[in-house]
Amino acid sequence: MALIQNPNMKQVPFLRDRTPQQTLFLPHTFSLPISNKNSKRLLVIANSSSSSLLSPVILTALVASSPPPPVYRGPKFPLSCGAATVPLSRVWREIQGCNNWKDLIEPLNPLLQQEITRYGNLVSTCYKAFDLNPNSKRYLNCKYGKQTLLKETEIHQHEDYQVTKYIYATPDINISPIQNETNRRARWVGYVAVSSDDSVKRLGRRDIVVTFRGTVTNPEWLANFMSSLTPARFHPHNPRLDVKVEFGFLNLYTSDESESKFGLESCREQLLSEISRLVNKYKGEEMSITLAGHSMGSSLAQLLAYDISELGLNQRIGERDIPVTVFSFAGPRVGNLEFKKRCEELGVKVLRITNVNDPVTKLPGVLFNENFRVL
Repeated sequence: MALIQNPNMKQVPFLRDRTPQQTLFLPHTFSLPISNKNSKRLLVIANSSSSSLLSPVILTALVASSPPPPVYRGPKFPLSCGAATVPLSRVWREIQGCNNWKDLIEPLNPLLQQEITRYGNLVSTCYKAFDLNPNSKRYLNCKYGKQTLLKETEIHQHEDYQVTKYIYATPDINISPIQNETNRRARWVGYVAVSSDDSVKRLGRRDIVVTFRGTVTNPEWLANFMSSLTPARFHPHNPRLDVKVEFGFLNLYTSDESESKFGLESCREQLLSEISRLVNKYKGEEMSITLAGHSMGSSLAQLLAYDISELGLNQRIGERDIPVTVFSFAGPRVGNLEFKKRCEELGVKVLRITNVNDPVTKLPGVLFNENFRVL
C-alpha cells in the first residue's frame, strides 16, 4: 500500500466507525498541526480492531527535512478506561488545544478521548436527522425541530446543549446536466448549539458548538471535487490574496439562494450572524467556540474557524480571546501553506481524525500535496 505523507500534521491513533448511521466517530485516529520547526515526522499505524467495520489507521506528521518516519504501534484506549484525575472544568483549555495537545496524545488522555467522542456524536446527529426521502415535505431538511433534535437522535446527555439555529447551504454548481431546481435548493448541513446553564459548571465554560454533516447529495460531491485554489478574501479590508482555499468548499460556504426561505443568506452569513449573537449574549463568561464536522463538513468547519478568527469575532476588549477549535473527522485538505500559516498566527487549533483507507482525507492533497503543500 502506498502511503502519502502529510508534512503539516501530527497524527495519532483513535478509533472511528465508518458507518454514518451508527456511531460515526468511535475511536480511530486523530492529528494536530505542529508549528515547531524542529519536530520530527512520525508515521503511526494503529492495530486493527476485531470489528469488520474498522480498519487500521495511518497518521503522519510534519517537517520535510526530517529522516524517514519510524513506526509507532500505539496502545488502544477503550472508552471505559479510567476516569481522568483532573476535572474537565480545570483543564478545558488544554483539551481544546491551547498547548497543541502536548502530553495528551501518547498515551491518549481520557478527557481528550471523551471530548473527541462527544463532539463526534454531535456530528453524527446531522446524519440521523437529515431527511433524504424525496417524498417527504422535509426533503433535504432536518426531520426534527431545534428543541427536540438532540433528544430524537438519542444523544447522550442531550440536555447539555440547546440548539439555537439550523444552518443551510446552497451548492452553486454550474454544470448543465445537473442543473435543476432540486440541485440548486438550499439544504440543511448542520446546526449551532450552546451549552446549557447546568452544563457550564462541568465544562468549565460556555461552549458554542457548530456541527456539520458530510457529503450526501450529488451536488455536494461535485463541490468536493472542484479543487482549484482561490483566495478566501474573508476580511473586507485585508483580503490576503496569498491565503487560498479550495474553490468547491468556498463556493458551498459563501453561495446563497434568493428563492429559498432557508437560503436567503449564505451558509457563511448565517453562521457569522448567529455566532456574533451568542458571543454578545454571553459576554463576560468564560467561553469557547468549537467547530466539528465530518468529510465535507470538516472543510466548512475549518473555513468557519479561519473566518471567525480573521474577522476577530472571538476577540473581546479587556478579556482573553475566545479559543477557536476544530475537530475534523475524515476531512479533506482545505487550503495552501499560507492558509495553514495564517490559521496558526490567528491561534486556530485543528485536530484531524482520519482513517487509513479513506481517500477523502488525501484530497486534494493526492494531487497537490508536493507542489502546493495543501493541508
